[in-house]
Amino acid sequence: MATQTAQISLDDFRSGFLINWKEAFEQVTGIFLDGGTSMFETLATISAEEASKPVGGGCSNIAAQVNHTWFYLDLANRMGRGEDVGKPDWDGSWEVGAVDDAEWRRLIDQLRDAYNEVTTFASTFEGWDERFIGGAFGMLAHCAYHLGEIRAGLCVVKGNRDKSA
Repeated sequence: MATQTAQISLDDFRSGFLINWKEAFEQVTGIFLDGGTSMFETLATISAEEASKPVGGGCSNIAAQVNHTWFYLDLANRMGRGEDVGKPDWDGSWEVGAVDDAEWRRLIDQLRDAYNEVTTFASTFEGWDERFIGGAFGMLAHCAYHLGEIRAGLCVVKGNRDKSA
């Protein structure tokens, strides 16, 4: 079998990544999420009180999930700007207890800012090589995983709701 040598264009890669990136965070197109289940649509349904509740024995709360996701994106953004990030404090990214309305809003806003910075970077970056492409896939997968954790946590804090009811 002959190997193919065709390459995907930068514009096609960028467009494909960004449509999935946007779906994960703000606008569902049906590629992999159901309507109304993107990150920011989901977070808009969660109060500070609900975000503060632990979702299981020894597990973090939803506020910590949001902070950890922001921490990850912030590191990626800093590395994209060429900053030395040292040894990241992954454990510290989970240390979020109860939050009030202002703190909950701040966590969501900082996540949105980091998301927007990644979006701008991906929209304008020209040096996509194996490292950056792999990083983009990893970033999307990591954020989608934590969106799933947040949505699963909603069953604990709001109760398991049947959508058909």
